[in-house]
Amino acid sequence: MSTAPDPPLGLRTAMVVAGAATIAVYAVGAGAVWLLARFVWANRPDPLALAAAFIVATLASGYLTYRFGTGRTLVGLDAREVPRRRAPTVHRIVDALAGGMDVARPRVFVARLGEPNALALGGPTPALVIDYSLFRLLSAAELEGVLAHELAHIEGRDGLVQTLGHSVVHTAVGLVALALAPVAAVAGGFARGVALVRGTPDRWHRTLPGRLHVGLARTLTLLLIALTLLLRAYSRRREHAADDRAVEVTGRPLALASALRRIDSASRSPFPFAPLYRRGRDGEEQPLVRLLSTHPPMDERIERLRRRAEREGALGRSPDRGVDDLRPIRPDRAGDGWTRVPIEKR
Repeated sequence: MSTAPDPPLGLRTAMVVAGAATIAVYAVGAGAVWLLARFVWANRPDPLALAAAFIVATLASGYLTYRFGTGRTLVGLDAREVPRRRAPTVHRIVDALAGGMDVARPRVFVARLGEPNALALGGPTPALVIDYSLFRLLSAAELEGVLAHELAHIEGRDGLVQTLGHSVVHTAVGLVALALAPVAAVAGGFARGVALVRGTPDRWHRTLPGRLHVGLARTLTLLLIALTLLLRAYSRRREHAADDRAVEVTGRPLALASALRRIDSASRSPFPFAPLYRRGRDGEEQPLVRLLSTHPPMDERIERLRRRAEREGALGRSPDRGVDDLRPIRPDRAGDGWTRVPIEKR
């Protein structure tokens, strides 16, 4: 087995000198970090006061993001508000749903979201954003189920909880990263210096300080993943809860199931915002993908709705149709303005 030739003496000497200088610089840095740590520890604030300040600042940041984020999101989506005269059926559905739920009456917008979808935005004035394609894809009963699902998210303040959760996660991970950064930097510097002295600069991560540096980075990554998984698990539970609440309000589990099936069949690409569903039929069977998904698999949601319809005796007597019947059922559009939504060219 051949080995790499030793570098020339001059280059080897330069590497040793550079490595020693690197170690010296980081040794001074390590001493400074140690003195700073002792100073901070000696003058540390009351732990309870510090924890309270952290919690208040984090929650305030998350709440402000939630409260004032709706307008920015609508602008980013280029959403257009729909007046009642352009879509009276949609407004009647929203009026009825809002009257039967503990939510403020939301404004109704349309946008080109890239695929069939609907989006609920909370805040002082809630908003429903509907993709243009849903008006040709769904019947009135199916659209009612979709909008009831979205209003259930607003009623349950799911957006606020998710925003606060993300704020807590980012702040917590940021604080841990800030605490570990000096140690990681010193370890990385020592690792590179030692590797230079040994003449193997590309193997710095195999040295003892290099392993410490890599271990700290992995610890931070694992912490972020673990907290993210908790948020995603909560999000999946809330999707099921929103489905259940929508059925309670509308009394039509099969209409919502049919809408989900139709939307899933018409979807072509992932949607970047918090959508009604998470597509990925192949990936949904992979455990890691399922753990990281914000939504349960579509088939699982549809099956839950079907079972609920069976328990409640809806099959066979409900005006809903089966989820596998994808033939369109359209309302009478001639007089209700269903098709007069302002679909403009962009």
